[in-house]
Amino acid sequence: MTVLQDCINKKSNPNCIWLMRQAGRYLPEFRKIRSKNLNFINLCLNERLSSEITLQPLKRFGFDAAIIFSDILLVPHALGQNVKFKKNFGPILGNLNIDEIHKINGDDFTKKLSPVYNAIKKTKLSRELKNKDLIGFVGAPWTILVYMLNKKSPKKKCLKNIFRDNKLINNLLKIIEKFLKLHIENQIKSGATIIQIFDSWAGLSNGRDYEKYVLEPTKNLVNFVKSKNTPVICFPKGISDYKKYVDIVSPEVISIDYDVNPEQIAKSIDITIQGGLNPNFLLGSKSELKNNVKKYLDVFKNKQYIFNLGHGVLPNTDPNMVEYLVELVKNYK
Repeated sequence: MTVLQDCINKKSNPNCIWLMRQAGRYLPEFRKIRSKNLNFINLCLNERLSSEITLQPLKRFGFDAAIIFSDILLVPHALGQNVKFKKNFGPILGNLNIDEIHKINGDDFTKKLSPVYNAIKKTKLSRELKNKDLIGFVGAPWTILVYMLNKKSPKKKCLKNIFRDNKLINNLLKIIEKFLKLHIENQIKSGATIIQIFDSWAGLSNGRDYEKYVLEPTKNLVNFVKSKNTPVICFPKGISDYKKYVDIVSPEVISIDYDVNPEQIAKSIDITIQGGLNPNFLLGSKSELKNNVKKYLDVFKNKQYIFNLGHGVLPNTDPNMVEYLVELVKNYK
């Protein structure tokens, strides 16, 4: 049994740690590769480099799990929507053609994303992953829908009226859910031992739409992952009621963001908890980082807890601070 799965299964409470976006932009070894591979989608679909990038943080820091270097927007890409990444802006998606999407079958989708699955197979064989988990992931249906309709990150701009066409939303959500399940299944078959569902824009939904468009489709994915005897982690960023989410969606692990009160979470939630630390603390002093890390470790001392951040590692993070973070977690008693 791996360290993470021990924690998830409540057999022990080790000081386990991995970080969202641990493989990527803050590491000099990644930036070296990235400087020669300017097309981000193509880099994600380069199975050799994707595997190499996935393992870089394990070689440097000894994290307890790897997460495959990929992107949630490979799903819209595989569904025929143009996806590109603009420096200092983020993703830009092309026009959506629902009729063309309806023509795509499972074989077409799998073939287009086969480099991701090959990268997982390749990574799984590495010595760095001995007794460690390889995390595969998808975006939640709602978050993928938001990107496909908005054509950019809502953080940049959320277009007016994109959520008014209920017929389009319901139609597209069914398609997205279908292909996310296929993407999950292909990752598990290739060697992913845990699946994380990123719902980066869960906080954009509210009222009845929240249950219909966030909770229900995500619960369907969670049940699908469980049917494959694979643990599932959910990260619904920006929501206000984690207990309701956990009660309805029922993942094995809930990953919390940095706006959440950890003490409230510890009191109200019984499943394994992950994350919470604001990634900005990695940009400050060691003493500030130590105090904030200790806060989370103290709060969750008697809970099943996986140390992580409340969002991804920031690009301007000093790798030495990440190394110090790992030491703090591993040495905590």
